[in-house]
Amino acid sequence: MITPLIAALLAAQPAPAPVLSQESRALLRCSAAFALVSRRQANGDPTAQRWPALEVRGREFFVRSLAQLMDQTGLDRDGIAWLAGAEAKALQDSGEADKVMPSCLVMLESSGV
Repeated sequence: MITPLIAALLAAQPAPAPVLSQESRALLRCSAAFALVSRRQANGDPTAQRWPALEVRGREFFVRSLAQLMDQTGLDRDGIAWLAGAEAKALQDSGEADKVMPSCLVMLESSGV
């Protein structure tokens, strides 16, 4: 028999992440990287200042990309927010946000944002 506490924990688990295409995965990864670097820029992190300012363009890329991912996956805002948060955490934990920035900046330029 499942206890109420275990049932509550199981209910709180996120739904399995959808399988994303390589392009969708890149959109998600770059959106998360832009959010992380933009926050670091706002906090005055000197290593984040070497990148172009991302407050406006990075945010717009983030919004457009996540809307596109919602359309592609059928996830709602909560589901996409969970995916973006998980990707941001993974980038932050691995310290790879700055590593992906060069390719993400190319993607930002080609997006027209």
